[in-house]
Amino acid sequence: MDTTRLETFSDGVLAIIITIMVLELKVPHGTDLAALRPLAPVILSYILSFVYLGIYWNNHHHMLHVTDRVSGGILWANLHLLFWLSVVPFVTAWMGENEFAPIPTAAYGVVLLMAAIAYYILQQLIIASQGPRSVLRAAIGRDWKGKASPICYAVAIPAAVRWPAVAGAIYAGIAVVWLIPDRRIEKTIAARTGRETA
Repeated sequence: MDTTRLETFSDGVLAIIITIMVLELKVPHGTDLAALRPLAPVILSYILSFVYLGIYWNNHHHMLHVTDRVSGGILWANLHLLFWLSVVPFVTAWMGENEFAPIPTAAYGVVLLMAAIAYYILQQLIIASQGPRSVLRAAIGRDWKGKASPICYAVAIPAAVRWPAVAGAIYAGIAVVWLIPDRRIEKTIAARTGRETA
């Protein structure tokens, strides 16, 4: 089976997740900027989660772009990833509405960690199905960001219990690292295409 249905379904689920998240934002009753002050934690958690979902959508798109077939295992791994991403609106609202309290902030990190693990599993299943000489295998290389992120989440989760601000800074820092454009897949495709036409 090709990747078209998988990508379409995943795009739809992510769009719904983002929609649910934005519907959780409450309109302030005041008309001045001071009315937004109590909503600052909610808005900050929404922005952070929106960035994370955007990163997952972008990387998922690139990964499927170089995948030519989908197995049953890949379908289930993709659902596993979507499950953890679907929990993001809940932990986002919990963390934001409780002003980054320790337990909600730690729970947010648990969901980020589980989504990262799910993405890694999906990536590895795709590589296994495509073979060791696949474009994806060549493109991810050492994948230092993919390996470092779960370690950072694992550090941030217990830190959130005592220092929620530190955990929040770690979550934001990881998002910034992933926001830097990653052109590994495009470079690998271009290199292989150039080699094949040369």
